[in-house]
Amino acid sequence: MKRNYIAGEWVAGAGALANVNPSDLSDVIGEYAQADEAQAQAAIEAAVAAFPAWSTSGIQLRADVLERVAAELLARRTELGDLLAREEGKTLAEATAEVARAGQIFRFFAGEVLRLSGDRLASVRPGIDIEVTREPIGVVGIITPWNFPIAIPAWKIAPALAYGNCVVFKPADLVPGSAWALAEILSRAGLPPGVFNLVMGPGSRVGQAVIADARVDALSFTDSAETGARVISAAAPRRAKLQLEMGGKNPLVVLDDADLGIAVECAVQGSFYSTGQRCTASSRLIVQKGILGEFVRAMRERVEALKVGDARQPDTQIGPVASHAQLDIDLEYIALGRQEGARLLCGGQRMKRATDGFYLEPALFIDATPEMRISREEIFGPVACVLSADSHEHAIALANDTPFGLTAGICTTSLKHASHFKRHAQAGMVMVNVPTAGVDFHVPFGGRKASSYGPREQGRYAAEFFTTVKTAYTAA
Repeated sequence: MKRNYIAGEWVAGAGALANVNPSDLSDVIGEYAQADEAQAQAAIEAAVAAFPAWSTSGIQLRADVLERVAAELLARRTELGDLLAREEGKTLAEATAEVARAGQIFRFFAGEVLRLSGDRLASVRPGIDIEVTREPIGVVGIITPWNFPIAIPAWKIAPALAYGNCVVFKPADLVPGSAWALAEILSRAGLPPGVFNLVMGPGSRVGQAVIADARVDALSFTDSAETGARVISAAAPRRAKLQLEMGGKNPLVVLDDADLGIAVECAVQGSFYSTGQRCTASSRLIVQKGILGEFVRAMRERVEALKVGDARQPDTQIGPVASHAQLDIDLEYIALGRQEGARLLCGGQRMKRATDGFYLEPALFIDATPEMRISREEIFGPVACVLSADSHEHAIALANDTPFGLTAGICTTSLKHASHFKRHAQAGMVMVNVPTAGVDFHVPFGGRKASSYGPREQGRYAAEFFTTVKTAYTAA
């Protein structure tokens, strides 16, 4: 039984949950403790108690702790990548790369601890000096999704600790293994008791307890737009600082002058890799009419050749859907797309493999229109639809016709069109001739409109959320 970690101790839960492999439903990875509201409150209490000492601790101590975590993650990337692939269904190559990314994130913030800067300014009043510094905000509640079970926790936990905050971490129920492994590494990294706490359990009890508690000064949350709206409603009245990432319906524009090979590769990688279970996935392929027929033919050939199978097999390109619930959602949207009048060009059927798992053929729709639900709502599976555009301007209008604004991509050989798109795409991240899914760990991550709320994640911009600014005046 894998236990929760509260106040520096491994604590049994109020119940237990089996962690099942989506590639092989007969494979139970382990039993993981389920916390209740009382344990969530105990974790918050421990974080509150630890904050005064940790927030004023030496920067070398914090840097050393984060570097130890980074080194162990990178050294164990193969082992932990196998665990991640086994519990989430991401291919072994993708899972191993995700663990490495988590290690790189911790290493980056180990350096950021030593680079935290401020300003010394002259006052408009003679004989007064002004210092502007950043300080930790307090106890941070961190709630993460199941699709990146070690990278997303890393890019929230690492800056929180780097800047002197204490953490209460609630991972997604579906993927407790990677979260527990990260917590176990943190438990041995030299953190004082209570600085970091892990509470595994359902969002309805544990997550809600973290969101509602006035002792939690800030909340960093990644999930759906609907759940994000509930977090805002619950936390805003008590003035908690919020950082929310809530999905996308991301466009990839393909213009007539695009390199067809690059465009197809960007579309396949962005739409279907990680089984399409990425908030940055390019689920809307907006293609200019002059290249539409050629693009569709090439896409069909490429999509039908994708190898779907057990996530841990070396030749697998697309793993299973992460859960039965998500598989049902994907199949419902595929049926809906056909009912709405889009044409299912290929895929969309549940597949049988040697082991019983949640396997789904990558689905590609054509003849989609902007008002269709498959064109507007985030599906979060290996499902993409193609929309036709008359011109560059029309393509941009279609790209921006969405309540979301996380990422947007364009494939073109025109510098003029690329520059225009970068300026006019209503998204937090813009890609030119690269997939919409796939971002670096040292630069800001986040979107606009319904995709994001609050300061950006990752890179040095993380300081905007995980610190507060203090201005001090001193008479000479």
